[in-house]
Amino acid sequence: MLFGRQGPGVSWLVAGLGNIGSKYENTRHNVGFETADELAERAGVPLQKLKYRALTNTISLGGEKILLMKPVTFMNLSGESVGQAAAFFKIPPERVLVISDDVALPVGKLRVRRGGSAGGHNGLKSIIAHLGTDQFPRVKIGVGEKPHPGYDMADWVLGRFQGEDRKKIDEAVKRAADAVECLIAQGIERAMSRYN
Repeated sequence: MLFGRQGPGVSWLVAGLGNIGSKYENTRHNVGFETADELAERAGVPLQKLKYRALTNTISLGGEKILLMKPVTFMNLSGESVGQAAAFFKIPPERVLVISDDVALPVGKLRVRRGGSAGGHNGLKSIIAHLGTDQFPRVKIGVGEKPHPGYDMADWVLGRFQGEDRKKIDEAVKRAADAVECLIAQGIERAMSRYN
């Protein structure tokens, strides 16, 4: 068995992106973490095993064994964690599914993608660098555009949702978890047509 591991490996890696620590909870940048938590809750398992520089656990989705993870490296270094786990389990990029925030989408809107550029997202940029390709699937959750061009992007993504936006995001997180389940069970085309 590879690396002395017991039992079969995982066939997918699902990474929800965010920043670790209470000061980042419920911020725009942490919707990936929230979706990973939603998937873990549905599976009835906690994301608490610290492996591959991430909080992890193994879940079953659509008949597949999934390594669900929340990198604890901070957003800009997410690729270190994702790349390490993908290499260990020999998971090809097309089976590395990343959940992240997207400032180019309205609050709560989802976008399922087969691959593509980082679009200025430092977490995705880091993952592209560590996987050596931008061809990995993602579920992006709209967190809204910054209020005006001069507004600092870091302040925007590290800000918290207020009022109606918080309700929209709570719903979007559930739909994003549904999209992850759909993508793994029925394929990316089905997930794109249903959730885009």
